[in-house]
Amino acid sequence: MTWKDAAAWRRQVRGRVVFTNGVFDLLHPGHIDVIAQARDQGDVLIVGLNADASVRRLKGPERPVRSEAERAYVLASLADVDAVVTFAEDTPLELIRHLRPDVLVKGGDYEPATVVGRDDVESWGGRVVIVPLRAGQSTTSIIEKLRAPR
Repeated sequence: MTWKDAAAWRRQVRGRVVFTNGVFDLLHPGHIDVIAQARDQGDVLIVGLNADASVRRLKGPERPVRSEAERAYVLASLADVDAVVTFAEDTPLELIRHLRPDVLVKGGDYEPATVVGRDDVESWGGRVVIVPLRAGQSTTSIIEKLRAPR
């Protein structure tokens, strides 16, 4: 969805709106854990997806492996995901402010104090949830494994 479409959709939604975000370059069990547990926190789940340029700034010139269109397509096909919205900034702060979710979910590599958008979400009565990470799951480790000589 575009930001405009997502905001219009968000205004029509009944119940608690949950937001999570990330690169989701090579979808793995750790991603699925966060998405599934995020969905359990409310009635609908919006996933904010880093645009390709944002991923390159954050992860380096060889990332993303999959284009934003491919990553959005995969995420949108998941039963737990109701909407995918791409953002070009390095953080989802402006998108969070635009969509005003009731619950903000991040993976366990974050502490509540370091979650971008926490202050905003809590200021309008929402909450932040941290989902424990699944050990041994990261896109970087998958890429390293694929590149390793056999």
